Amino acid sequence: MAHTDLAGWLARLEQLHPTEIDMGLQRVASVAARMGLSRPAPLVFTVTGTNGKGSTCATLDVLLQQAGLRTGVYTSPHLLAYNERVCINGKPVSDESLCEAFARIDTARAETSLTYFEFGTLAALLLFEQAGLDAVVLEVGLGGRLDAVNIVDADVAVVTSIGLDHQEYLGNTRESVGFEKAGILRPSIKLVCSEIDLPSTFVAEVGRQQALMLQRNKDYGWRAEGEHWLLYGRDARGESRSVTGLPAVSLPKDNLVTALQAFWAAGLELADKQIVDALANVRVPGRMQRRTVSWRGQPRQLLLDVGHNPHAAAFLAAELESDRLERLAVFGLLADKDLAGVVAPLVGVFSRWALAPLPSPRTRPVSDLATCLTVLGERSEGYGSVAEALEQSLDTTPASTEIVIFGSFFCVSAAILWLNLQSRDLNNG
Repeated sequence: MAHTDLAGWLARLEQLHPTEIDMGLQRVASVAARMGLSRPAPLVFTVTGTNGKGSTCATLDVLLQQAGLRTGVYTSPHLLAYNERVCINGKPVSDESLCEAFARIDTARAETSLTYFEFGTLAALLLFEQAGLDAVVLEVGLGGRLDAVNIVDADVAVVTSIGLDHQEYLGNTRESVGFEKAGILRPSIKLVCSEIDLPSTFVAEVGRQQALMLQRNKDYGWRAEGEHWLLYGRDARGESRSVTGLPAVSLPKDNLVTALQAFWAAGLELADKQIVDALANVRVPGRMQRRTVSWRGQPRQLLLDVGHNPHAAAFLAAELESDRLERLAVFGLLADKDLAGVVAPLVGVFSRWALAPLPSPRTRPVSDLATCLTVLGERSEGYGSVAEALEQSLDTTPASTEIVIFGSFFCVSAAILWLNLQSRDLNNG
């Protein structure tokens, strides 16, 4: 069945496979082999981790482009448009390119059933290969060992963090999660690892593969230097390298320096000023994104963050505790996420929580959110949608109150869509 528009293709892809997630490489690898897809570029980075993948990929892409390389980046999920998942030289690919790629994959797969994510991964690899790129950055969708991205052998493997999430697929211990994420390793591969508390299963796989590991706070990292930051690491020869003068940044410095270390590990170099300029200007929509809007004639401050697990919530809490601003939360969560673990680090941070269901069949009921918060002594109020929760919050709080929208990609994307409809933006932060 042919489709002429991207919406039609995406709707079809959602229905093709019996389950949304079906871990394993056999199906996707067989179709890739039929299409002759192996390495999408001469230099490949694969990035996995419980948190921090998106900002690490974005930072690495900026550094690669600053070095004059033609780049491709594959990430998931998207905030507003599917095209965001496949970017070439910093720009999302066109609807037409995706439709053509999907059509080729549909023909090549014959009777092989593919999931939505597997179709998308093959499309990204095909488009990257066709573009004749110098380097690509591939973000693992879930886990690592059995994720569709893992059909590609990387030159540099990046692990941002190892924590509990997607437990129904990755197991309910850090040992099981660590084993799954170590699945992206290959013999003697260069590994850049931001996680400092490594599970024994992960360490065992590093040893078995004889991976050349560079670990944060041991081989690379960052530290304060007056009002700025110093980032340090090792180049491809193992020699010490450092960059000074990085100003305040909105993204986690752990992720920035991890991307920089991966860049150096690949044997790439830039002048210090180019590195500082690149890192200072990395922006990732929906990740610690501050946005100013005009509401009822007054400027209002919003903070949008897609964090949806305890590790991300703890980082958000630490960032918010640096000042004494009055804040209100607009919050929604998927049913398979750790509600108590997400809420616990943020107790006492907000004057009130505006709770909303997410535009997804997997949303957790507002009543569950409210019950958890009440037990913890937090004030909350439920609404019928993210848009309603945000509008009412803007209407009922003083102009000095910062509104923090978080808990899910669905929550942040719904808020952005509503804000865009208002056409009242002063700037995008």
